[in-house]
Amino acid sequence: MPVEISKQVRAEAIASIRRYFEENLPEPLGELPAGLLLDFFIEEVGPVIYNGAIAEAQARLQQRVLDLSGELYADAFQYWPKQAAKRRGKRL
Repeated sequence: MPVEISKQVRAEAIASIRRYFEENLPEPLGELPAGLLLDFFIEEVGPVIYNGAIAEAQARLQQRVLDLSGELYADAFQYWPKQAAKRRGKRL
C-alpha cells in the first residue's frame, strides 16, 4: 500500500525540508529538489514507518483481545450473594 499525504501536508513537509537545509547545511534547497527528496523518503522510508505503525497497532489490539476475558468477564449467579451481603450490611 503506497504511503500518501495530502497537498497541505506535502507543502508543509517541503517547507520544513527547505528550512532544515537552510539552517543546517551550506547549500539551500529549492522547492523542486525538496519535493523530489520528500518523494524519495515517502517511497523509500515511508513503508518502513507505516509497517511499524501497523505492527504496533496490531500488537496492541491483540493484547486487548487476549485480555477481553479479564476485562469484560462477569461472574454468573451473583444475585443471591449480593442480596445476602446487603442484608448483613443492614443488620450491622
